[in-house]
Amino acid sequence: MKVVSTRISATFNLYFAFFTCFLASFPSQAGMVDTVEKVTESVVAIGFHSPLDHSAPKVLGTGFVVGDGTWVATNYHVVDQLLDPQVVQYYVVLTGTGDHVLQHPVEISEIDPVHDLALLKLPIKLSPLRLVDDEMLKPGSDIAFTGFPLGSVLGLYPATHKGMVAAVTPDAIPVYNTDQLTATMMKRLGQSQRIYQLDATAYPGNSGSPVYLPSSGEVIGVMNKVIVRDAKESALSSPSGISYAVPVKHLRALMNKANAG
Repeated sequence: MKVVSTRISATFNLYFAFFTCFLASFPSQAGMVDTVEKVTESVVAIGFHSPLDHSAPKVLGTGFVVGDGTWVATNYHVVDQLLDPQVVQYYVVLTGTGDHVLQHPVEISEIDPVHDLALLKLPIKLSPLRLVDDEMLKPGSDIAFTGFPLGSVLGLYPATHKGMVAAVTPDAIPVYNTDQLTATMMKRLGQSQRIYQLDATAYPGNSGSPVYLPSSGEVIGVMNKVIVRDAKESALSSPSGISYAVPVKHLRALMNKANAG
């Protein structure tokens, strides 16, 4: 009888431990859902509007609200197209979901081409995201990012992806051999600047997306590069799963320059 009692007790303890672990997973999942919902409120699409050419703005990438709520951070390469002074053209920030989208004309306030960052000034105030401290995350840290990987093909629907920091690496796209290294790339490699290499599948439309901590929604970087295996068209059908993000310290420096902190 004593042996049977011991086995029953051990079995009960095993099931109880399993059940406890099972229940413990729910708060974590619920926390991630809450974080994504909170972050999504501050994520916007960046568009280029030329009324004489198109009836609706062309979505170029993603951005997110920072500072006091009247600033939007994105990549410089998203808004580097020169506006034609002979016709009506301007950049817009798009908010909303699906077909219920509002357009907000914006001005490019500050740019940082070296770190591929730009700050846009909003005519309204939206909910901003918080930035982490300047200290960089270590490889293995979990991250998430939210943006518009498919632009507005299906309507404006923000998508969230998870991944992790794979490495903290020099700011240069990997090449197959040294013959492909340009003078600009060599200069970048010789500098002390480091960016995040992410083990996460992103797409061209994710440029400018906030990369953040899943636990809090605090921004750790700005998505700015995606490695594609072949041609640009293969980014959707055959993504590499390798992407890069600019550390948030460079965004904070640009915000300080614009008095947007």
